[in-house]
Amino acid sequence: MSVASASLDIQKIREQFPILNQEVNGKPLIYLDNAASSQTAKRVIDSLIQFYEKDHANIHRGIHTLAERSTKAFEETRERVHEFINSAEADEIIFTKGTTESINLVAQAWGSKYLKEGDEILISQLEHHSNIVPWQLAAERTGAIIKVIPINQKGEILLEEYKKLLSERTKLVAVNYVSNSLGTINPVKEIVSAALDVGATTLIDAAQAAPHIKIDVQELNCDFLALSSHKMYGPTGVGVLYGRREILEDMPPYQGGGEMIKDVSFNGTTYNDIPYKFEAGTPNIGEVIAFKYAMDFIDEMGHENIQAYEHELLEYANKKLRSIKGFTPIGTSDEKASVISFLIENVHQYDLGQLLDVRGIAVRTGHHCTQPLMDFLEIDGTVRASFAVYNTKGEIDVFCDALESIVKKFS
Repeated sequence: MSVASASLDIQKIREQFPILNQEVNGKPLIYLDNAASSQTAKRVIDSLIQFYEKDHANIHRGIHTLAERSTKAFEETRERVHEFINSAEADEIIFTKGTTESINLVAQAWGSKYLKEGDEILISQLEHHSNIVPWQLAAERTGAIIKVIPINQKGEILLEEYKKLLSERTKLVAVNYVSNSLGTINPVKEIVSAALDVGATTLIDAAQAAPHIKIDVQELNCDFLALSSHKMYGPTGVGVLYGRREILEDMPPYQGGGEMIKDVSFNGTTYNDIPYKFEAGTPNIGEVIAFKYAMDFIDEMGHENIQAYEHELLEYANKKLRSIKGFTPIGTSDEKASVISFLIENVHQYDLGQLLDVRGIAVRTGHHCTQPLMDFLEIDGTVRASFAVYNTKGEIDVFCDALESIVKKFS
């Protein structure tokens, strides 16, 4: 048994995810689509049931018992996120419905105030559409220009080329921490440092990093960071935007309505303090409360243990897959999270996905919301297998055997 396996009781971990104990198409479920959404821990599900059965009430403005209980639990999650990513204070944590909304919030609120014609926004070739389209919209509104940080064929950012793009015109650098389609772990600390040298603001899309890598926003020294609960064994519909206090305080509101105000009259409105200035309307209360328990689960396992075990799964799967006829890995960065994108010669990706599903194996097929990356690689998509802490080598064996069987039928 490896050191990584010994530090985690995988069978006990699996018992905390009820969905894994089922058959799909008459076969035991093997869930390898974790980069899209990881499965939800039992304690998270229990928290949701508790909220809707016992505590359901709107937050912050009520003085009755249920409202006070809900408000307390909601704000405890904010404190928990603050600890989880080591922000300077809990007020720097804004709840959204996901990473996509977090990035859109920055593009709208920060972009509308700080971007002007001729300013430059740098994003990488590796970005998810959610870190491309909001900046395109911002550029259309403001006259700013988008420049793309190039990568090599392994799927790695070319740091020296990135640094050549930086200038006094660079107003924002927005990159992902981990590529959702290739698994590349980007050198975000170095990227942020170089951006700060020219006075640029920085945003890190940490949706794929948060379940695998310990995040410390103060160490990264980034201005903004976004993540999503549903990638972290938590519920859907919950995201986080971290922002430095001084920047958030200077930004205009993203949306108008209840909660984000102090005083309203027909002659004008006074906006609330952060973080509430950016949390208009009734939030996803029960799911935000439940998110706390997902972070508890990750911290109990330990990021170092999770990362070591998932890397073990990655190496094991890579070795087995390379023996399959026609297997071509897509994205071979030296630094990778537990994601394998690949193609099989003479078998279309969608056929592979459907034929694996018949065997109870869930993978993702397509361009993974990274069409510009696929265009660069001159392919229309890949099959993506992504591993979580509850996956096993036995599941990888079944997956690889199924692939080999499919390939033989197409030979």
